[in-house]
Amino acid sequence: MYAVTLDGHGGPEVMKWGRVDDLPAPAVGEVAVDVVAAGVNRADIMQRQGFYPPPPGASDILGLEVSGVIAEVGEGVTDWQPGDEVCALLSGGGYAERVNVPATQLLPVPAGVSLTAAAALPETAATVWSNIVMTGGLRAGQTLLIHGGGSGIGTHAIQVGRALGARVAVTAGSQGKLDRCRELGADTLINYRDDDFVKVVTEEYGGADVILDIMGAKYLARNVEALAVGGDLTIIGLQSGSTAELDLGLMLFKRASVHVTNLRRRLQTGPGSKAEIIAELREKLWPLIAEGAVAPVVATEIPIADVAAAHPLLDSDETVGKVLLTVR
Repeated sequence: MYAVTLDGHGGPEVMKWGRVDDLPAPAVGEVAVDVVAAGVNRADIMQRQGFYPPPPGASDILGLEVSGVIAEVGEGVTDWQPGDEVCALLSGGGYAERVNVPATQLLPVPAGVSLTAAAALPETAATVWSNIVMTGGLRAGQTLLIHGGGSGIGTHAIQVGRALGARVAVTAGSQGKLDRCRELGADTLINYRDDDFVKVVTEEYGGADVILDIMGAKYLARNVEALAVGGDLTIIGLQSGSTAELDLGLMLFKRASVHVTNLRRRLQTGPGSKAEIIAELREKLWPLIAEGAVAPVVATEIPIADVAAAHPLLDSDETVGKVLLTVR
């Protein structure tokens, strides 16, 4: 089997596509998927740099989401068969020709989506839905603020917010990204290099009911200021640091909530688990994708042998949406 391995930690050049040991047969409750494409996520970059080790028992190969074809099913799996086209949420192992996946973390390729483009969905959709809907409780008529609107997470969250009837405000650092956010349905565009998102959101909407934040420490105080009364701030990334002071008095006054969540280290099954999130995606989000209200936004596809060229694209002002690695 071929996969991407790391020659130490560091820049993109440490990633190499080459021969590795074949996977064992899928265990009880698992399926083996022949990978067609893998999504590139910020977590992959952090792991490559040595800042985000995989959870215990997970593959040390990068890659948290794939699409492909089921090659083999393990004992106890009855809902899936070899030959089924699927996409899958992983704890690791996606940058490879084949990966073993718990059957509870599989989704069918949505109607109207290509098998390759489906690789842009599992990690992204699970992150967005679990945070702004299952945790934040976003509903029609509310205001959603998304930081990093041009990212894979951001472009998906815009569409989910609009599909649910929310008003959507986004921050991004280039006009090109903001223009694309508008095309996807964002109502309010904020260039974080020039504009104060707190001022814009509070003046236009009286604050945001739900904020999805990838920045962390640097944005914490201003995010709390930007919340509406009863608002929910969910932090899913720490790009600006992990330590900051929280004004509990302001939180108390606003009756607000702050959540810091992680998808990769959630339990496989049980309350709040990956299985629970995947089941809700299939029931509530997949119909929205099938009807065209939400669609994967793919910036580019790169052959996996050229993986070193893919990671820098996540920080490019030209990249809007997901970067995919094509395997087959």
